[in-house]
Amino acid sequence: QVQLVESGGGLVQAGGSLRLSCAASGGSFSTYLMAWFRQTPGKEREFVAAISWSGGSTDYADSVKGRFTISRDKVKNTVYLQMNSLKFEDTAVYYCAARPGLLLLRYGYNSWGQGTQVTVSS
Repeated sequence: QVQLVESGGGLVQAGGSLRLSCAASGGSFSTYLMAWFRQTPGKEREFVAAISWSGGSTDYADSVKGRFTISRDKVKNTVYLQMNSLKFEDTAVYYCAARPGLLLLRYGYNSWGQGTQVTVSS
């Protein structure tokens, strides 16, 4: 059973940076897609970024393209989300997610972490 544990959230001023981490265990991740989603109260969870564990291909939501970078460390079985130039509207609970697959997708993720809060003060 895949387990995902996020860390790295916190409070940051607008324009600042944070790096989120997602420690993954319990699966053979060479054929997995890993992703980050975020959710604010009263809104649906939205896709942020995804990465192919094997080849490292990436996909980003337009709202974060050029500011966020997703990466993975195969040795540590950890996925990262480097967030730069943070904006107030980036405030949300960020979730790490995983699903089997090789082609990048923004849906169908069936393993989720518990979430980590990111708060950007304006």
